[in-house]
Amino acid sequence: MDKESLMKSLLDTLPQVGTVTWIGIRTERRAPLQPVDTVLAQAGVGLKGDHFSGKAQSKRQVTLISAEHIQAAASMLHQEEIDPSLLRRNIVVKGINLLALKDKQFQIGEAVMEISGLCHPCSRMEQNLGPGGYNAMRGHGGITARIIKEGVIQVGDEVKAI
Repeated sequence: MDKESLMKSLLDTLPQVGTVTWIGIRTERRAPLQPVDTVLAQAGVGLKGDHFSGKAQSKRQVTLISAEHIQAAASMLHQEEIDPSLLRRNIVVKGINLLALKDKQFQIGEAVMEISGLCHPCSRMEQNLGPGGYNAMRGHGGITARIIKEGVIQVGDEVKAI
C-alpha cells in the first residue's frame, strides 16, 4: 500500500462513537450560557434559542468542544475542572476526537453536521478562567459546525461519523 492510500485508510477509520455530555445556549450576545438537556438544531440556521441562530448562513451555527480538552486545559490551570458554560461552546462531547470528523458528515442525535472550522479561544478566556486561561485553551478550543439536517439533540446522544 502506498503512503497516500495508507493515509486515506487511516483517516477513514473512525470506529469511535462519542457522547454529548453538556449543551448550552445563549439567548443574547455576551450573556452567560444556559445549560439545557435538549435543543433543536435547525439546518442552515443554528440551535433554536441561541443568539447565533439565523446569522446569514454563518459558519458558526454550532460550536463543539471535547470534554477531554476541557480537562487538559483545567490541568494546565491547576484546577480540578472547568465549568463548560465558561468556555462559550454549545456542545461538549466525550469519547471521540472532533478533529477526526474533518471532511466527514457526523450525526448527533437526530441532527447531521459538518465541520466548518476551528473554534479558537478568545480574550474572554482570561476573564472566565483566570490568568493563563487564553493560553491554556490554545489548541483545545474545539470546532465550529454547520447543521446539514435538522434534528433534536439531547444530553447522552451519540456523536458519530456517517
